[in-house]
Amino acid sequence: VSVLAALLFISEAPCHIPNAAAILTLPAGLAEPLGRPSELWFGADGLECVCSKTGGLKGKLLIDIGSGPSIYQLLSACESFEEIIATDYTDKNRLELEKWLKKIPGAFDWSPVVKYVCEDKWADKEERLRRTVTQVLKCDVNKEQPLEPAVLPLADCVLSSLCLEAACLTQEAFRAALRHIRTLLRPRGHLVLGGGFDTTFYMVGAKKFPCLPLKEKFVCEALQKSGFTIEKLETAPRAAETMSDEQSDYTAMFVVVAQRND
Repeated sequence: VSVLAALLFISEAPCHIPNAAAILTLPAGLAEPLGRPSELWFGADGLECVCSKTGGLKGKLLIDIGSGPSIYQLLSACESFEEIIATDYTDKNRLELEKWLKKIPGAFDWSPVVKYVCEDKWADKEERLRRTVTQVLKCDVNKEQPLEPAVLPLADCVLSSLCLEAACLTQEAFRAALRHIRTLLRPRGHLVLGGGFDTTFYMVGAKKFPCLPLKEKFVCEALQKSGFTIEKLETAPRAAETMSDEQSDYTAMFVVVAQRND
């Protein structure tokens, strides 16, 4: 999967970025991010289509739900939002983010990814992102107030990529999580949700994690029943050459842009 949604924010800036969301430690595959492991990429055509139709999302505050230890999904968002708050459930993931943001020795080196996305201006992009991400908070989407005890202003946009299907192992839990993260949005604010269809597991090294298998119909109905109006939905089937890859069993990827009803 690529960033799934980054192009929504800066449509004129092409992004091709690997994903590693909702994991306990950085996967070995990210040591060479430009190797483009097949299971980590989403069809760029679908992203560009979504971006061109939305015209870009902008605002004051973006909250990223389930950031993992990663920064890639925020590289474009930092150009369109004044402030970004990253969140994750695990202490290890939040520590990795803090290490990179504060340039602590031993932090993961994201520069190959940033260079691939931004080319000559990659160093400026890293510094802008460090300035824009103001907090890294604990998040639990299964709670009615996912970021408690933190008290935040309502966000213009909530972004979540490959998180809910890993955190919610029943359909009712998935619906509840959508209702919970809706409380983080201002009236008429936008949710950008990315994920995989039919995924039952994903691998991090030798460890296997379960996932809630999602269908397009269910995702759409869950969003609508949770108080969202779907504006755009794009999907991309899994590439045939990746079918032998055993890191995950997804059949397609999706990105959906939905607006909070009020």
